[in-house]
Amino acid sequence: MTVDVLNFWENTALEDMIHVQWESLCDNCGRCCLHKLEDEDTGDIYFTDVVCHYIDEQSCQCPHYEARQQLVPDCLTIDSNWGDKFNWLPSTCAYRLLHEKKPLFDWHPLISGDVETVHLAGISVRGRTFSDDEVNEKEIDLHIINWVK
Repeated sequence: MTVDVLNFWENTALEDMIHVQWESLCDNCGRCCLHKLEDEDTGDIYFTDVVCHYIDEQSCQCPHYEARQQLVPDCLTIDSNWGDKFNWLPSTCAYRLLHEKKPLFDWHPLISGDVETVHLAGISVRGRTFSDDEVNEKEIDLHIINWVK
């Protein structure tokens, strides 16, 4: 294999990626599963430490990934032509980084070769969240965090 194939994210536009390439961009940080609030006046997005109750807290993955839209109708489904909606993803997210023409971080599993580096770097939500079935929806604004931008 050539470096071009191995580092496909450096040479392939998001919209040109095949399914396996697209899915491999996910670093399994779980940050996209955090509940977010949007300021209607400014459009600013605020992340909370409240996470979808389906997430596996250890792997930070959804065990119902393929059926997530049926289980949680407003679950994010990231698309290559999202445009301005990429701001709903954390600034560390590979999808957002590549959309913004930025490189992946060294801890990303595609760079490090290790799925644990996202957790070791403190990027994932592992051990930092409350399940949405434990938090009153009317109090979610009390859970706004600043460790995700």
